[in-house]
Amino acid sequence: MATKAEGDRKEPINEQAVANTYAAMRSELNQIYSKITELEMEVSEHMLVINAIQPLDQSRRCYRMIGGVLVERTIKEVLPAVQRNKEGLEEVVARLNEALEKKKKEITEFETKYKIKIRKADAEVKDESGRKEGSAQGVLVGPAGGSE
Repeated sequence: MATKAEGDRKEPINEQAVANTYAAMRSELNQIYSKITELEMEVSEHMLVINAIQPLDQSRRCYRMIGGVLVERTIKEVLPAVQRNKEGLEEVVARLNEALEKKKKEITEFETKYKIKIRKADAEVKDESGRKEGSAQGVLVGPAGGSE
């Protein structure tokens, strides 16, 4: 409900203000998307590490980067920490997904309130299909070990 109060205080005055507000909201949405993608990549990296070191001997040496310093530890010490970090990242991704849904809903409400329709997206889809066909034409690829 705080978003409604903020929206009431900052009512756009003209079309340009509405457009700027809408662009800022879309920008925030894109930032959330990119952060989610970044953190999901980190989760997958943590999974790779966990899967790689889990079957190994627990007393085996391994190295871990902590605050920019490479530290020698054993798998027994490192594995629980990596698992905790992965779980923490998953929680953050879940919270960001919730924020993403709220932002999508907020943008949808804003679009309906100010009757915003995006026509540009349809034209881009048509243009992109034409570009793909055109860009594939005229490309010649010779053999890998081409003779002169």
